[in-house]
Amino acid sequence: SDVDLARRPQDSVPYEMPTKCPECGSDAIREEGDAVARCTGGIICHAQAVEKLKHFVSRAAFDIEGLGAKQVEQFYADGWIKTPADIFTLRARFGQGLQQLKNREGWGDKSAANLFDAIDEKRNIALARVIFSLGIRHVGENSAALLANHYTSWRAFEDAMTSAEIGTGAAWEDLVGIDGVGTVMATSLVTTMQQEAERAQIDRLIAELNVQDAAARATDSPVAGKTVVFTGTLERMTRAEAKARAESLGAKVSGSVSAKTDILVAGPGAGSKAKKAADLGIETMDEDAWLALIGDA
Repeated sequence: SDVDLARRPQDSVPYEMPTKCPECGSDAIREEGDAVARCTGGIICHAQAVEKLKHFVSRAAFDIEGLGAKQVEQFYADGWIKTPADIFTLRARFGQGLQQLKNREGWGDKSAANLFDAIDEKRNIALARVIFSLGIRHVGENSAALLANHYTSWRAFEDAMTSAEIGTGAAWEDLVGIDGVGTVMATSLVTTMQQEAERAQIDRLIAELNVQDAAARATDSPVAGKTVVFTGTLERMTRAEAKARAESLGAKVSGSVSAKTDILVAGPGAGSKAKKAADLGIETMDEDAWLALIGDA
């Protein structure tokens, strides 16, 4: 599997990875561990647009009845839909006048009206679905839910992604401090949300929607506003259950111990996190003490 240098032509020159997408001109970035450079243009890149649109209308995203992969491909080919925002202006553009959806082959009055209504029904949409629908690399359905629960509103999420500087600053530390969000996902989020052309398309989409806030955290519990880290083995609940319960009480759950950590809940097998918490003077308790604190003992 070694490279046979003897067969390499004498006039060979090292290949330079592109730094710009040849299709849309957006930055092309090769992430650590990847063999390829990927366009960061997202929904404004024609080479990615159709697949991005299919993702946008998928079941875990907007899930618009009557608008599936086949319809997306046809509408894109005909220039009716180029970005997700265009979906929400279909009625205004093709619901009346000379060129109407109902007059297209395979469509009629009823089917066209049903599609327009189905689209309008999805103008009210949960924050987690919106984040997932954008098709940002490394952000899956579960990750979108984590982000929605953490920031609770589109405005807060948008502001955080806009102000974050990769690798430094309070907004960045808050982002990577979310349990389940690593530096790779965080970098992808910030990079995408700060791309000028991509962001313009996202802003157009948001203007068409009423994005529903995630459930507000409690503010009157003994752990409201505190940052909690779980480590070791939990015996009376799963890690996911513990995280969900803590967040419902207004706490922020982080995956790493830092000076901002308020409480470390340490079960059997706790290692480096417990030592770091002790070094930083962070309050540490076992699972029983945690349950007693939050009233679940």
